[in-house]
Amino acid sequence: MARRAVAQNPAEAVDRIKALLDNFLTKLEDEDLRDQVRSLTPVFQSLRGLGKGLIPPELASSARDRILVYFQRYALQVIEGDELLVVAGIGEWARRLRELRVQFGWSICSGVTFKDMADDEPELAQGLADVLGADPRTLKPDQYVLVSTDQDRDAAHRWNVLNSIRKRRDLGVKSRLLEYMRANVGKPVSIEELRYLAGDKSEWARRMRELRTEDGWPIFTRMQGRTDLPVGTYVLDEDKQAPEHDRRIPDDVRVEVLIRDGFACRVCGWTRDQLRPDDPRKFLELHHVMAHADKGENSVENLLTLCNVHHDQVHAGRLTLEA
Repeated sequence: MARRAVAQNPAEAVDRIKALLDNFLTKLEDEDLRDQVRSLTPVFQSLRGLGKGLIPPELASSARDRILVYFQRYALQVIEGDELLVVAGIGEWARRLRELRVQFGWSICSGVTFKDMADDEPELAQGLADVLGADPRTLKPDQYVLVSTDQDRDAAHRWNVLNSIRKRRDLGVKSRLLEYMRANVGKPVSIEELRYLAGDKSEWARRMRELRTEDGWPIFTRMQGRTDLPVGTYVLDEDKQAPEHDRRIPDDVRVEVLIRDGFACRVCGWTRDQLRPDDPRKFLELHHVMAHADKGENSVENLLTLCNVHHDQVHAGRLTLEA
């Protein structure tokens, strides 16, 4: 079993390392390889102890806590894996990092996950670049970012649900992603969860985009108007799929209608800037003045903007719009 490094006073640790290195220099004069290696062993132990001592024990008493303190101090900055090795002081730092992400609900994303998302979500890539100060496509697998300083205390439960869905062989990647989002309606889900659910396949980001743009599920990110969401998270606002004909509204028509209506509900004037946790109004939808079933067209003249609450009321017959 590897000997555990003991945290040391930095100044004392440096003096000890210097003495150990001087001893190592004398060993170089010998031809015995094992003596040379064994003389370096306490150097490595002392270096680990020096790294552990950089964060006072009253702030963090374990490797996992030291990693978290380091991330919190440099949130939304790219952290190298070697930095985590230093502050953790143990070789199993990657395992402790996974515990922080899975069991304790800290949103720590890797370069691999960022790259997957950036490749299929260009608008998110730009948003991440603005926040991180670096193109997410250039990040390496052993680079990490704490994207939110708020702990997700429901994460451990979600990962249990995630693992049960991940094991289902009767579901494809997109179906698994949708089932997981529907199990967490209204709750932010991290991109690390989605990547793991997809079996670490890079297609997860493309499938999430398809669920939103082609299948009509109200899935949003920070870059799509949900400024309350941390970078690198998705949320399914409501467990309701848009009707097929609404999904076929061309993007240019959708944009023109929203601009014409000031990105506000024509009944109550609600906008995404007024989004509040307890408000049932969560997003804007386009309503056909002449119903699609009555051959109403997907045209600017036949569409108007409603919040989801008033759109539901119109279709339930509880609200009549003025001509």
